[in-house]
Amino acid sequence: MTPETPAPDTAGLDTAAAQQRLRKLHSKATRLKLDLHDLAEDLPIGWEGLLDVARRTYDAYAEIALLEGLAEKETSR
Repeated sequence: MTPETPAPDTAGLDTAAAQQRLRKLHSKATRLKLDLHDLAEDLPIGWEGLLDVARRTYDAYAEIALLEGLAEKETSR
């Protein structure tokens, strides 16, 4: 995640809640990835929004990696 983006609060997430959060994040990340792709195809039109969409896409995938890492730690205990 970027320094400006706080880490998600994962304290107290049970397994079902974490799985639901991951599903929502995967859906959001996929939409953002497609938005980024569409924006890149239209360059140089809309270049002003490139960094914002890229940052939001990066943050979504970083949160997914964090939650999946936490879930992996929980299952290995």
